Amino acid sequence: MILRENSQTTTTANKRYRAAKKATLVGALVNLLLGSLKIAVGFIGHSHALIADGLHSFSDLLTDALVVWASRFGSEKADKEHPYGHGRIETAFTVGLAVLLTAVGAGIVWDATWDIATATSKSPLSYWVLVAAGISVLANEALYHYTLRVANKVASNLLKANAWHHRSDAASSIVVLIGASGAMLNIPYLDALAAIIVGILIIRMGISLGWSNICELIDTAVDEQTLRQIKEMITTTPGVNTLHQLRTRSMAGNILLDVHILVDPFLSVSEGHFIGDQVRLRLHQQFQSIRDITIHIDPEDDEKYPPSLYLPSRAEVVQQLAENWKAILPAEYINHLHLHYLAGQIHIEVWIKHSFSYQSDKSLEQQLQENTSLTCIKTITCLKGFDT
Repeated sequence: MILRENSQTTTTANKRYRAAKKATLVGALVNLLLGSLKIAVGFIGHSHALIADGLHSFSDLLTDALVVWASRFGSEKADKEHPYGHGRIETAFTVGLAVLLTAVGAGIVWDATWDIATATSKSPLSYWVLVAAGISVLANEALYHYTLRVANKVASNLLKANAWHHRSDAASSIVVLIGASGAMLNIPYLDALAAIIVGILIIRMGISLGWSNICELIDTAVDEQTLRQIKEMITTTPGVNTLHQLRTRSMAGNILLDVHILVDPFLSVSEGHFIGDQVRLRLHQQFQSIRDITIHIDPEDDEKYPPSLYLPSRAEVVQQLAENWKAILPAEYINHLHLHYLAGQIHIEVWIKHSFSYQSDKSLEQQLQENTSLTCIKTITCLKGFDT
């Protein structure tokens, strides 16, 4: 019993893509304008740092394009080759962005450390450098908050990584701003010390984002709190006795799970299926992020070993019983045989036609049991039904 990608999850995926595309295109436009401003002012104000920061902004246009591409294909519906959807594309690109964040942070730390080690001094700069760097800080910080808000709304780690990329751009501009201010105040190492602190923070965030998405790529289970809520929702469903083998994993903000639920072993197949449907429905209503559910209906706990695995099949049982019972209960008087495979034994319900008559000192169940050669038959119950 599987809940695959339905119209609701498809609509959600489309909304996520549209929100991600809009946020990323806004970021790309801002990066284009900022890059142009910083390079122009850098040349006018004789600031190599501001020129480098401007080129950094232009390089972010490539990152923005990759984010749009990953969001687009990561939101594609499931198909024959990708039955669980394409969400891993978004996860993989998030890891790539996290690596890029870490590299940016490491580059900032390296450059600042090199400046201190080589006693590099800053030349007096134009005040326009401060203005351009200040505008860049404010614009990138605004982009960070805007993108992060959209990322949280649509549960996109890829957008969240891109939001932090915007913050790393703001940090780079802060370094330029502090460095220019330090040079003007004759404090040459102020920018280097600030850059090291900012770079370490960026590295920390990059590692955090990268690790969480690597865990997703290797199918790490959901957090303990969510797991407890899922268990409670399943076990409180009417008809469910208990559960085992609950497994969960994440994919691009969605949860995929499979579980074995134990029901009354003598229920009909249709009622067991109905209970499974109720479990699926309740889970999907309670957890909007659940995208794929597989439910196994079990009559007994077979987590460690299926106790009835090597019992004879139905065809073998029916053939043997027809031989054993032909003198007591001819096959033409049997409407149905219900076999219950439990604890390594078989319990049989025999539905007998109403026209069948039986005369004996022993009960029919006892007579049938005594004439059954299969040692795995635990109980036999006879029930009268209408002729069919």
